[in-house]
Amino acid sequence: MHTPIGAKEEIEKFIEKEKFVKESHYPGIGIEKLKPILTDKINLAAKDFLFVSQMENPTDSIYLEKIAIGTKRFSDVYLDIDTEDRERICGYFMELMDIVELQSSNGLLMKFMYNISLE
Repeated sequence: MHTPIGAKEEIEKFIEKEKFVKESHYPGIGIEKLKPILTDKINLAAKDFLFVSQMENPTDSIYLEKIAIGTKRFSDVYLDIDTEDRERICGYFMELMDIVELQSSNGLLMKFMYNISLE
């Protein structure tokens, strides 16, 4: 796997943008007090992706490991997150995957979405 040209800048832009705001397909955060918490968690995942993208030999498996770690970070607030917010979190992970041209989460996002154990 190779890191696409411009991935670093795209991930940095991703980190900087406001998240969990109303969009055409998303009504906005369900519980406003969760917005900074969820934003921090998805930005940590983006920083993980940034780190991997800067490695000499990034691999799909390393990115998948970072997705698994990233989704586990939401476990302490998972029960407070409504369906639309979980879908948006998955959407953010898919944006990061698109930036680095990772084709599949190998089911990790589905497991997160439906609270299926990752063990």
